[in-house]
Amino acid sequence: MKRKPLGKSGLTVAPLALGGNVFGWTIDEKTSFQVLDAFVDAGFDLIDTANVYSAWKPGNQGGESEAIIGKWLKASGKQDKVLIATKVGMKMGDGTEGLSRENILRSVEASLRRLQIEHIDLYQSHKDDPETPLEETLAAYDTLIKQGKVRTIGASNYDAARLSDALAVSAENGLPAYVSLQPEYNLYDRQGFEEELEPLCLEAELGVIGYYSLASGFLSGKYRSEADLGKSARGKGIGKKYLNERGLAILEALDEVSAVNCTTPAVIALAWLMQRPSVTAPIASATSVEQLADLVKAAEIELSKDDVAKLDRASAY
Repeated sequence: MKRKPLGKSGLTVAPLALGGNVFGWTIDEKTSFQVLDAFVDAGFDLIDTANVYSAWKPGNQGGESEAIIGKWLKASGKQDKVLIATKVGMKMGDGTEGLSRENILRSVEASLRRLQIEHIDLYQSHKDDPETPLEETLAAYDTLIKQGKVRTIGASNYDAARLSDALAVSAENGLPAYVSLQPEYNLYDRQGFEEELEPLCLEAELGVIGYYSLASGFLSGKYRSEADLGKSARGKGIGKKYLNERGLAILEALDEVSAVNCTTPAVIALAWLMQRPSVTAPIASATSVEQLADLVKAAEIELSKDDVAKLDRASAY
């Protein structure tokens, strides 16, 4: 399996990242352990989570996903086989949020405790915090790297202008620089990343680990009409955004390309991302070992030029 560099971090990763947002939300601890084991046993290593996962579930405060991953790391003994990426900045159940020095230093301790590890491989700013100077945020990360609690840092949900500013602040002040970006990016949601962020990531040699790689499951093909929207917890938000002429054209193209390659639409959607020069490893979540077993096949698919052209045409914006 071909590994890719995670920006300029010196780290390399397998071409698919596992999304930890479902742990403690739509799947319980036992199933989460099974999915994590299957992911690593299949030869993959990048596990992405966040301190806020899954605060949106009634009764949760945030940290549930990290806690499950931490228990799995301790029980499985597979810590040396994985890279752990987590995030800080979103609003937690106790109301804390943002990228102030105080919140970062406090939050990293909580994440390390839940994950039961001594350092985080990739610590990411979950979203931009315009109320906090970039210098303050990056200086806090500098402290954590020097303390050995964080290996490298990344950004998530930054626009191109703000990301460019952050990189400039790092260079001008001798502070750690973001090595990766985590944007929303998939075969349907292309424009937001491709117009300004993708050129910047290529120029600055940033790794890209996009989220919603399957458009909340839409690109798997299981949502094709209003009647399908009750199939999962995510279904409610899919109808308005994806069930339209363009969305259905993308599904038709995925059906055709997956038939030619004897696989599923989800695998093709991930393979398309993996073949983008800018993408390091798309993030995908799985709620069962069976679902994961399908998704990891994307790393084995080599789409033809005709396949890519068909998908590009259908998803043009």
